[in-house]
Amino acid sequence: MAVTLTGTPLGLTAVKFWTRTKFKGTLALKRHINPTRVPIETKESYRWLENLRQSIALVGAPERCVHVGDRESDIHELYCTAQDLGTSFLVRVQTNRLAERPADAAPHDPAHRVFAQLAAAPWAGRHRITVDQDESTPPARAALREHGPVAKLRS
Repeated sequence: MAVTLTGTPLGLTAVKFWTRTKFKGTLALKRHINPTRVPIETKESYRWLENLRQSIALVGAPERCVHVGDRESDIHELYCTAQDLGTSFLVRVQTNRLAERPADAAPHDPAHRVFAQLAAAPWAGRHRITVDQDESTPPARAALREHGPVAKLRS
């Protein structure tokens, strides 16, 4: 979704509609196939990369884009593609991946993981937001902590 700096929505920059062709047996299939060995182009997650590229093509200025994704978008290929295209992203991290080791850390130090580095990092900012649900439910309040980037490595 494209928005102005004041938050006015301008419209969608990319949309991908899809449905699973097979629901039954998906979990059993995962037991027989190592998902890390399947090419990204054949996975459902590929839609994140397609939308990233489509948004940049529409806007025409990758440095002006900030792509927002949920935990499903926490994939190594997204980080690599965003870096290659010169754009930014905000992702709700799901996996405690390996990160760049701090200069003062030992090789197998647990601080070598994303969650530990985020917990130790100073906040770059804190935002309080109110989310309206509907008229019958009081609005929910949340605090978002903003951290600086943590470089990720393939785990």
